[in-house]
Amino acid sequence: MKSLNYLKTNNRGKNKAKEILEEIGFDEITELSNEDLIRGFGIIYIFEHLDNADGKIIRGKKRTIIKVNSSIPYPERIRFVLAHELGHFFLHDKLELHTDNSNTLNWFNVENQAKRGIQEFEANDFASELLMPEKIFREFVIGKYFSPNLIKELSIRFKTSLTSIVFRLITLDICPLFIVFINNGIVKYWRKSSDLKCWVEDITKLPPPEDSVAAEYIAADYDFIYTGKEKAQEISRSTWFKLGDYQEDSDFMEYCIPNKEFKSIISIVWEA
Repeated sequence: MKSLNYLKTNNRGKNKAKEILEEIGFDEITELSNEDLIRGFGIIYIFEHLDNADGKIIRGKKRTIIKVNSSIPYPERIRFVLAHELGHFFLHDKLELHTDNSNTLNWFNVENQAKRGIQEFEANDFASELLMPEKIFREFVIGKYFSPNLIKELSIRFKTSLTSIVFRLITLDICPLFIVFINNGIVKYWRKSSDLKCWVEDITKLPPPEDSVAAEYIAADYDFIYTGKEKAQEISRSTWFKLGDYQEDSDFMEYCIPNKEFKSIISIVWEA
């Protein structure tokens, strides 16, 4: 099993995406439709209902087929699945038949990706750079104040999923954020920006704090309980972070993206 540190330093997916963008002569592919993007590489694209799968790649002797589940309700999610399958196409030529679902496509399921090998991490990393080229992404974000609206704005700008936007923000370390991924009421993954000056105890395999917004969503069975300007709720620094000696508590904000189907939550915390 590859270690998590190894995955963090594996740039094969990102580098391949940069190479492809240079080959086709595009700084970004935002304006290309899904059909034009994939057929430009000589791949057969099929958009149809798939049972228990979001995407599938079938590599034949002469042509490759990529299928994406037409039942996915969000076009941004469809776009990311398509880019992930392209990652498999360019990176994993020995992968003749492969199916992807919420487990393999989930950026925050890093531990599971480590157990499965590096191919899912690399395909996600490829998709991230292809859809959100680092230089352009940074230029768009720098100088903007973080809020839930910024995540939505980025999702629309780069035509990709909210989840991929959140992970891109934290891995590029652009905004001072604290990200927590919770599944079935237990923290599975967390990561803190270097600029966020807070002390975090290891909370993996623990439930979220009782006074967190994430705990509210779990109690509400993952239904959306905050909308509009109330999406970001005020919390205390001590909700998620350990206070140092003589350190006073201060105001932070917490915004959650729940998924009722998979009983998961992405919690985003930042200083008010």
